Amino acid sequence: MSDRTTSDAAPEPAFSPSLGDTLARGWDERVDELPPEDWGRRRGQRRTGTVWLFALFITAMAMGHAWLSEELTGQAFLAWATIFTAISFQALPFLVFGVALSAALTAFVPASAYQRFIPSRPSRAVPVAGVSGALLPGCECASVPIAGSLMKGGVAPAAALTFLLAAPSINPIVMIATAVAFAGQPEMVLARFTASLLASVVIGWIWVRFGRADWLRPPARSHGPGESRWKVFRESMLHDMMHAGGYLVVGGLAAATLNVMVPREWLLTVAGAPVISVLVLSLLAILLSICSEADAFVAVSLTDFSPTAKLAFMVIGPIVDLKLIAMQAGVFGWRFVARFAPLCLVVGLLSTFLVGGLLL
Repeated sequence: MSDRTTSDAAPEPAFSPSLGDTLARGWDERVDELPPEDWGRRRGQRRTGTVWLFALFITAMAMGHAWLSEELTGQAFLAWATIFTAISFQALPFLVFGVALSAALTAFVPASAYQRFIPSRPSRAVPVAGVSGALLPGCECASVPIAGSLMKGGVAPAAALTFLLAAPSINPIVMIATAVAFAGQPEMVLARFTASLLASVVIGWIWVRFGRADWLRPPARSHGPGESRWKVFRESMLHDMMHAGGYLVVGGLAAATLNVMVPREWLLTVAGAPVISVLVLSLLAILLSICSEADAFVAVSLTDFSPTAKLAFMVIGPIVDLKLIAMQAGVFGWRFVARFAPLCLVVGLLSTFLVGGLLL
C-alpha cells in the first residue's frame, strides 16, 4: 500500500481546543480579558431586579392613593403644594442660567485671566477678589474648583478664598434673583450685597493675618489638560445642575413644610426673639444647603421671621453649609475646613447683625 500524499490526507476532525492549548495561545489569539459582570446570566435574570423595583413602586403608589386620597385634597396639602410649586418655578430659571454661566467660566476662562486683575500683594488682592465676585458670577459648586485653580495659578490663598465666598453671594444672578423675590424691597438687595461682601473681605483679611500654608492641601486638577472645553462645560453643567437642582427641591420642600406643618405659635415664638430667630435661620441655611441662585425665594416665604433673620439665611448659606463643607474638604482637606467653616459662620453672623441693624 502506497503512502498517501499530503493533498489526499483527510481533514482533521473539528474539536474544541484543550485547556492547555487555550492557555498557550490565549483566547482566540488575543490577550486574556475578564468576562463581563453579567457573563453566564440570562437576559431575563438581569432585568429581574428592575421589574421588582418597578412593581414595588406601582404598589406603593396605589396604596398611597387609597390611604391618602382624602388628605391629598385637604386644605393643608393644597397650601403645601402651592408654596412648593411657587418656590420651585420662581427659582428654576435663575438656577439654570447661573449654573450654565458658572460652567462656562469653568470651561472657557483660564485661571490666568483672573491673575491679570488680582494684585500680587495679599492684603490688596483680597478686596479686589471680593469685588470680582460681583462681576464674575459662579455658584457654590463652581466657586470651589475655581478657587483651587486660582491657587494653582499663583494667586494668594486669601484672595482665592475671598473670591470663593463672594462669587456665589453677590454675583449678578443672585442679586437679580433677590430683587425678584423681594419685589419692592431694594433695601434687602442692598443689605445682602453689603453684608456678604463685607463678610467675604473680612474673612480674607483674617486669613492673610492668621492663615498658614500647611492648613491647605494643594488642590488636585479637576479636569485633564487635554480635555475638550465643550466636554468640560457639559460635564460641569450636568454635575452642578443635578446637585443644585436637588438642593433646590429639598429647600422648597423644607420651606413649604415649615410653613404648613409647624404650628404657627412656635414660629411666632422663635421669630419674635431677634437673636434666636437669626441663629435659627442661619442653622436652617447650613442644613438645607440651597443654591445661592434660589435661596432668596425660600427666604421670602418665611414670612413670620424678621428681615434680619431672612438676611442671615441668605448671607450664611452661600459661605458655609453642608454642601460647601463637603466640597471644601474634598479640595482643600479637613484641616482647612475645621478652621475655615467656623470663621465664616462667626464673621457672617456679625456682618448680618451689623448691616441688618443699619439697613433693615
